[in-house]
Amino acid sequence: MFDHEQSETALAIRENKKLTFPVHESNKSRFSGKLRYWWCWAVAGVLLLIVGIPSLIVLGLINKKMWIYPIARWGGDLWLSACGAKVKVSGLEHLPDEESFVFISNHRSYLDTATLFFYTGKKIGLVAKKELLKVPVLGQGMHYVNIFAIDRSNPEKARKSMEKARRVMESGSSFGVFAEGTRAMPGELLPFKKGAFHLAMQTNSRIVPVAIRNTDWMMGKKQGVAYPGIIEMVLLSPVETAGRELMDILVETRGAIARELQLKN
Repeated sequence: MFDHEQSETALAIRENKKLTFPVHESNKSRFSGKLRYWWCWAVAGVLLLIVGIPSLIVLGLINKKMWIYPIARWGGDLWLSACGAKVKVSGLEHLPDEESFVFISNHRSYLDTATLFFYTGKKIGLVAKKELLKVPVLGQGMHYVNIFAIDRSNPEKARKSMEKARRVMESGSSFGVFAEGTRAMPGELLPFKKGAFHLAMQTNSRIVPVAIRNTDWMMGKKQGVAYPGIIEMVLLSPVETAGRELMDILVETRGAIARELQLKN
């Protein structure tokens, strides 16, 4: 049975199909989870109103937009703490200080974004969904810290967004992408889209596969609850891109993430 499951997983990785793993459940009550969920968003709203708006105005006026980065990091840390989340990172030893990377991660929760953005040990930009541009204050602030929204329904706009990402990398920054294109349901790993791999190949950058665990049960998609816990972010060994076919790189990257997610299930 185990060998059969392993072969099915390997086939799904090669064919870039959805994978499903068992999901941990919190021992906290659902009522407390709902209270914490709404507390999380209340804290987010207060941070955007009291800290975000004044910061954007002042830094915009003095043309020091990138100074928003440490403020955003402080806010991200505070928000994760308000949600009861602590972050444990492993694999930083794989990343030389002088090298820029494309970080490709799985994505199951809103908690993933702050985790990937602030805890890789690199200053990075992110590719996000276009819907985030509609969020007051947050949408405006995204441009200050090299977060680009992708309109996947418009190929030309999507291409321009990836071109902006390429220029950010060429300036010495790294880039983070949730290659599934959307949040997966708890326990799922969705097929990977190819844009992040094109970015890595065009910039001759190595890819760092990133496995983020526990956020699906802590604050999963369509669950409406938030539970305290430890977010485990594992930075895996970089994947070479030079002289390789795109699908070979995709399969290696996705396979590394899938195996890491499977270890704790």
